[in-house]
Amino acid sequence: MTRSPDTPALVPAGLRGPAVLARARWATRLLFMALGVLGGAWGAHIPSVKARYAIGEATLSMVLLAAAIGAVLSLFFAGRIVGWLGARKAAMLAAGVMSVMLGSVLEYPGVAALLPAMLLFGASMSLFDVAINTEGSELESLSDRPIMSNLHGMFSVGGMTGAALVSVMLGAGVAPRLQLFGLCAGIAIIVFIAARGMLETHATGGEAGEQAHFAWPRGTLLIIGLLIFAGLTAEGVMYDWCVLYLKQEVGMPQAQAALGYSIFSAAMALSRFGGDFLRSRYSEQALLRLGGSLAAVAMALVLLSANAWVAWIGFALVGAGLAPVAPILFNAATRVPGVSRAAAIASVTSIGYSGFMVGPPLIGSIATATSLTMALGVLVLASALLACGAHRVPQRGD
Repeated sequence: MTRSPDTPALVPAGLRGPAVLARARWATRLLFMALGVLGGAWGAHIPSVKARYAIGEATLSMVLLAAAIGAVLSLFFAGRIVGWLGARKAAMLAAGVMSVMLGSVLEYPGVAALLPAMLLFGASMSLFDVAINTEGSELESLSDRPIMSNLHGMFSVGGMTGAALVSVMLGAGVAPRLQLFGLCAGIAIIVFIAARGMLETHATGGEAGEQAHFAWPRGTLLIIGLLIFAGLTAEGVMYDWCVLYLKQEVGMPQAQAALGYSIFSAAMALSRFGGDFLRSRYSEQALLRLGGSLAAVAMALVLLSANAWVAWIGFALVGAGLAPVAPILFNAATRVPGVSRAAAIASVTSIGYSGFMVGPPLIGSIATATSLTMALGVLVLASALLACGAHRVPQRGD
């Protein structure tokens, strides 16, 4: 069964007009892009964090783990917060916190102070993520046409932009502290302005008979969550480790290595902008199967070659392969009956973000025992598992 596409009762009739929906779509695109910019800046500056605190891969993995733990813990309350405040206010609150946390990531006296800051950073990012995905699902339902891939494409554009800006500023000799402060301040301002265009929805609870709070994943939600776990594990490996891989294993300067993140994000964005077209014409199962296979094969070739050009091309193919995962699976979760959009997204994302929890210590442990190249084989495995499990995704109209 699928969720009824009828307009939810909690959306006033005056907020369903084409002009209002168009403004909300553009506002939500900007919010997805803003999240991507912060993610790109964070990914590109992970080597800066490693250098600033003079830590190895094992300790760095604990820093990344702290952010992932914060993200997962936040998801137990994110659906309720979005239902209480509304997607607009929840997004603004989360944007303020994550901008402050990332902007000050290089300012702490040591790792002991950095870890709780990373908890807050991860928690605020996951709340923001749930809020804007809830808004996007609502808009897709009200517009009666696919838009989720387009929205996630804007996230990838943001990731590409954030990493590219860092690359340019590093090349120009701008201090990492100034880079992060300027980017985070600018993003906070953009979010506060753009959020005014979001719909006045989700502030009065869920639809009739639906759970507005966190829903423990079971049945179809559990299957979708496990596939998101595989997809986000693979994606998270790229976000957290691809720049360090190019710098440390391939031997690139950090300014050039940051371009690897941009190439990955650019390919993901281009694929996502075409994703809604593909979703309307082809099976979502087939798209996930093809994408997972492409990402697994491409990353295997990157790791076997340890060549800069092969890595850049391979990162582009990995981005294209992983592009359909989040748009398809997040929206599939919202079609499960009996659970509100925010609660469904928070539920499956809680499992998916667990991949971010498992990934950092796993990568760090393997890298410490062997090499970072061997550790990044986790991405190959996760992508292959995603391809193998694609047939379990419920089809639209089932």
